[in-house]
Amino acid sequence: VQLQASGGGLVQPGGDLRLSCAASGSILSIVAMGWYRQAPGKQRESVASISNSGMITYADSAKGRFTLSRRHTDANSTIFLQMSSLKPEDTALYYCRVLTWRSEDYWGQGTQVTVSS
Repeated sequence: VQLQASGGGLVQPGGDLRLSCAASGSILSIVAMGWYRQAPGKQRESVASISNSGMITYADSAKGRFTLSRRHTDANSTIFLQMSSLKPEDTALYYCRVLTWRSEDYWGQGTQVTVSS
């Protein structure tokens, strides 16, 4: 599975950003996709994830502000993270992650989100 993440950037507090992560290759083996983030000096944490059945899980910090969605095509499976009402504490490097039924664990290259005035 190959991952291509995009959509990060600099935004003012209260603003919006949308992250995308496109998975290609053995997409039929995927059982879950999600977004994680890591702020400087902190551990990587889950933000939101979606299973094959479509069940979505959000971190408490993301509930009510972030929305995860997914789009399938024959060639790839893409997840989107719509982030609204962004706060400075949302500043982090955001990573896309994919898990497969073969217990493979793939991470995207990370996209920086900076929330600052």
